[in-house]
Amino acid sequence: MEFLQQLNIQPQNKGVSTGTNWIDSKGTILESFSPVDGKVIGSVISADADAYKQIVNKASAAFAEWRKWPAPKRGEIVRQVGEALRANKEPLGKLVSYEMGKSLQEGYGEVQEMIDICDFAVGLSRQLYGLTMHSERPNHRMYEQWHPMGITGIISAFNFPVAVWSWNAALAWVCGNTCIWKPSEKTPLCAIAVQNIVAEVFKKNDVPEGVNCLVQGAREVGEWISNDTNIPLVSATGSTRMGKELNKAVAARLGKTILELGGNNAIIISKDADLDMSLVGAVFGAVGTAGQRCTTTRRLIIHESVYDNFRNKLVNAYKQLRIGNPLDSGNHVGPLIDRDAVNMYLNAIEQGKQQGANFIVEGGVMEGGDYTSGCYVKPCIAEATNDMQIVQHETFAPILYLMKYSSLDEAIAMQNGVPQGLSSSIMTLNMREAEQFLSQAGSDCGIANVNIGTSGAEIGGAFGGEKETGGGRESGSDAWKAYMRRQTNTINWGSNLPLAQGIRFDL
Repeated sequence: MEFLQQLNIQPQNKGVSTGTNWIDSKGTILESFSPVDGKVIGSVISADADAYKQIVNKASAAFAEWRKWPAPKRGEIVRQVGEALRANKEPLGKLVSYEMGKSLQEGYGEVQEMIDICDFAVGLSRQLYGLTMHSERPNHRMYEQWHPMGITGIISAFNFPVAVWSWNAALAWVCGNTCIWKPSEKTPLCAIAVQNIVAEVFKKNDVPEGVNCLVQGAREVGEWISNDTNIPLVSATGSTRMGKELNKAVAARLGKTILELGGNNAIIISKDADLDMSLVGAVFGAVGTAGQRCTTTRRLIIHESVYDNFRNKLVNAYKQLRIGNPLDSGNHVGPLIDRDAVNMYLNAIEQGKQQGANFIVEGGVMEGGDYTSGCYVKPCIAEATNDMQIVQHETFAPILYLMKYSSLDEAIAMQNGVPQGLSSSIMTLNMREAEQFLSQAGSDCGIANVNIGTSGAEIGGAFGGEKETGGGRESGSDAWKAYMRRQTNTINWGSNLPLAQGIRFDL
């Protein structure tokens, strides 16, 4: 395929890189199968222990030099990375769509997120602000400043194979850190493509080798990163189960983490909602990326007075969904990532039925024709209650649960009544309802929206959630502070040495 050639993707690829150089490794072979057609796209050689050690040593050495570059100069490098991504948006977007399975428009959108975060980081490189404070002691000045931490370990998931890496890397770079990236073993070629794009920019600007490192591999590579005292910060995206194990390892060595884990997101459909607008938000939120977003809408909490009307609208909308090759812009829904994901989807449907869920739009696996990969499934809808075990669990597939409410207090309690706390939304034209939803007594999620869905966050706001979602923040706002260490400075410019709190110590 032409886009593979444009991105310099080979049938066999090395999977370990210090930036512009690729390192020999004796690790296992990772094959990338496209869920679109089931074909092998290519393979990479994962890291062995020796290659991993080389990467860490190189990243550590590069940090000693990179941190001395002025932050605006580091920002200029990130600006050029953004330009290189603009030039490669079409082929990289197609690769994301083909290797991961999301729609082509979503593939392009993911690359646009990378471009956007580079733009954000460029401006940030001149705004790594500290505070000044008044000292209680005469002739003293106090202030704080922020310093880079060292190596940032980035562990990303298959559903956003490139964007989430860029959220972390762009900020980490302008803050003066180096990066070691472990991408998902399910989407290794997207990482190879990004490494190739960035390498050209870094080589042209004589960026130290080791500022942008890639380490491909399975779980063991993530464990190496988690337990490595040379890596003070680990940013990880994935399941809650994975995040809990990683957090234990990093916390045991007093490292820091940014965790973006599971979501079980709900939209409240008020009696005062614009139902047509709500329909768009609900359907895209539920079926976008075939339900494989951490911000996917998994629950609709609908006011009893509009329940039947909205349920009928939803069922009719699902009848119009086109499921098929995501590279065809006429299709709405692509495949799940692999057959393991299909099995989890089928098991969730069976559990739902056993627990009493009433499926008003049946699920199932698509067969024949263009569905030879076995990864295409039907988005389905079930009437359920919030306390069902399957509803409390995040299933990474297009399964949507409907439930009724009578008062807003009840709806908010249902919205909050799950272990996860990532994204939430209310559809209402009632200002009082909107403000209550956003108040301290409202949504307990890291993201709370009014009259938009649960997915599709912009990079300008900090992204992340609470409870079992992990509590970390990535992307915009002041998320940059997580990539730096704070230092408080006090300067005595007088001729005496008074002590704080009025303490006297006379000699």
